[in-house]
Amino acid sequence: MNTSIIKDKKIAIIGGGPVGLTTARILQINGADVTVYERDINAQARTSGGTLDIHSDSGQLAIQKADLMDEFYKYARPTGEKMADMHGNITSEEMPDETNAYSRPEIDRNDLRKIMLENLPENTIIWDSQLINIEKSGEQYHLEFKNGNSAEADFVIVANGGRSKARKFVTAKKPYLSGTYIIQGEIENPDRDYPEFKPKYGNGNVMAMGEHKMFYTHTLRNGSMHFGVSFKTDEDWILNNGIDFNNDTDVIAFLNKTFENWGDDYKTFFANSTDFSGLPLRMFSLEESWKEHSNITLVGDAAHLMPPFAGEGVNMGLLDAYHLTENLTSGKFKDLQSAIDDYEQKMFGYALEAQRMTIKMENLLHSDVTAEDILSSRFEG
Repeated sequence: MNTSIIKDKKIAIIGGGPVGLTTARILQINGADVTVYERDINAQARTSGGTLDIHSDSGQLAIQKADLMDEFYKYARPTGEKMADMHGNITSEEMPDETNAYSRPEIDRNDLRKIMLENLPENTIIWDSQLINIEKSGEQYHLEFKNGNSAEADFVIVANGGRSKARKFVTAKKPYLSGTYIIQGEIENPDRDYPEFKPKYGNGNVMAMGEHKMFYTHTLRNGSMHFGVSFKTDEDWILNNGIDFNNDTDVIAFLNKTFENWGDDYKTFFANSTDFSGLPLRMFSLEESWKEHSNITLVGDAAHLMPPFAGEGVNMGLLDAYHLTENLTSGKFKDLQSAIDDYEQKMFGYALEAQRMTIKMENLLHSDVTAEDILSSRFEG
């Protein structure tokens, strides 16, 4: 590999999620000087959420480039998906076979992070480093963190999520509410707390729709289940709903009322769930171009935040890592800015397409269409 355009340059990656860590891993194995600044207090901080389906034609390309496919296969697993109606009747089922077993395998968020952390030198990540300010001085960037520390960098890769404040050098645009709200929770031990569920619905993913609402579950590697419900609502409710997510009883009562016309299976699921959280979904659109900038770029949700309904968010972020690191290490570009510009041109193409598909899926999933229509739309793209 020819890394001349980043030779002797200090690279700062803001954010230690899957995209930031994968970018760091690829750059490091190509000899780059990379430091990741992560707001989590340490490596043991738990990443919440369910599983991720990593696609062979996008997300897996970056993992392969990071030389970590063998590790990925230790944790990733082919996973089926069952569709149900609001009464709990299974209406369709999609199961992987030998031809597509690893085209969209699921992996726990924490396992994907674990793979990356275990394959980065210990001093790569500076923990407890929440970025509070970034300023440019000449050709360098000055970074300030909540813990009082600061750092300098020649090149900054912003990977700290959809509400990043570090993107100000790239665009003044802000994320906007998509109009959908998700409530999430989990059943830590479903075999004990709701033993009737898995015999009926299986160990894979389950999705149900009705009344413009959606219910889904993911089964994690340890057997626990993460679930979410989503529904469309107005901006005032999203911002001022008053739900106390630290009070399980109140959240369960709200869910029972919201899904009062749904079958008992869902209400039993809610009754046995804990660790609730609420999430207003946002979009950071690529419909408008970015302003002129130098020696800084965005990847992942910081570049193209989108709701999860097409399963493209993390895959587009990993594809960012693939294309950006390829441009930085391939020797095809005469300088750093040319490599950045080419990456961003590519990224606007594939990520904007994914955003448009996500909007379509978000509307379909919260409409009156059937499960078969949803599956057809998903695989037709």
